[in-house]
Amino acid sequence: MKLFRNYIDTFKGLSSEVWWLALITLINRAGTMVIPFLSLYLTSDLDFSFSDVGWIMTSFGFGSVVGSYIGGKLTDRFGFYKVMVNSLFLTGILFICLQFLNTFLSLCIGIFIVMIVADSFRPAMFVAMSAYSKPENKTRSVTLIRLAINLGFSAGPAIGGLIITTMSYGGLFWIDGLTCIFATLVLIRVLHPKKAKTLDEVKVDDPKPALKDKSFIVFLIAMTLFGVIFLQYFSTMPLYYKEVHLLTELEIGLLLGMNGMIIFLLEMPLIKWLEMGRRTKAELMLLGALLTGASFIVLILTSWIGILIVGMMLMTVGEMIIFPFSNAFAMERAKNGNQGEYMALYTISFSIAHIGGHNAGMQLINSLGFDKTWMIVSIIAFASIVLILYLRQLIIKEKLQV
Repeated sequence: MKLFRNYIDTFKGLSSEVWWLALITLINRAGTMVIPFLSLYLTSDLDFSFSDVGWIMTSFGFGSVVGSYIGGKLTDRFGFYKVMVNSLFLTGILFICLQFLNTFLSLCIGIFIVMIVADSFRPAMFVAMSAYSKPENKTRSVTLIRLAINLGFSAGPAIGGLIITTMSYGGLFWIDGLTCIFATLVLIRVLHPKKAKTLDEVKVDDPKPALKDKSFIVFLIAMTLFGVIFLQYFSTMPLYYKEVHLLTELEIGLLLGMNGMIIFLLEMPLIKWLEMGRRTKAELMLLGALLTGASFIVLILTSWIGILIVGMMLMTVGEMIIFPFSNAFAMERAKNGNQGEYMALYTISFSIAHIGGHNAGMQLINSLGFDKTWMIVSIIAFASIVLILYLRQLIIKEKLQV
């Protein structure tokens, strides 16, 4: 009972608007069961080669970059509310339409357009979350949103695997689209800007361009490299589970769902405990990158099927640490300039990872096999770690100059 009360206490102090944002995100993410199965859908249902799937996933990444950039610009100009509503609704329509595309070119174009619209939502949502959070609660607000994402993601793949087993891939597109539309209706109903109270409105008279912030640029490069390794769990890793360890779609969905459930149960207490310590955000990001890189190294060491759970656990803890603190770091730096611009670039760093990460992973497993691919991914993780160490030194110098 005491443990439960302590868990509940970690959520205290967050604004009602942040809770509504979390609910909307939960509804939206519960339906995004298409994404982790996209590589499987393209190979098993549409018979595309690994190489073709790599290029289709690259169009996914390009759309994400363009969408994130446009979303940041539109947020700074029109405000986060209008961008969020229009992005969610149109994404729902486009996801339903996506199932009717079956040629290589049409899928490249279709997924590119879907991601432009879908990822314009992300910078707007981050700015909304920052506005509705007290400064001291921002990291926990990020964590609550991530809990909603992962609770939806833990249910989504499991349900998605069940739907594929009993019905077909087509049902996933309908559910994804309809949940986006439903999330739009909830957003309009509960989070109208006239009803919301902004807790931390940031206005900078002479905003500093994000691209002239050296520490932020180093941070973005490190996050891009981290994104490349992290995204393997959503493209090449499901293929590894199926091709090497012969898991079914349902078993893959349950393994991916375990990641989301662990995050839902443990991330908020972990973040609160880490915030009470003396570690800086850069040091915590470093720990997260180390654990995620290790999740690939262990796969090379043995063919024992249980190592899949060990790898997933390492990645999950690494993810639980690096994402909330990297997001909080970006929001902290954003107070120097236009928030939409800063948060768009933070989002774009992962979108760029989508461009190179999925395709590179597919091409590597196609030509070198899975074990050598995991070795290369581990080297990329090491490069990200080195950059985070450099970021830590830059931040120390900044503090000494103040």
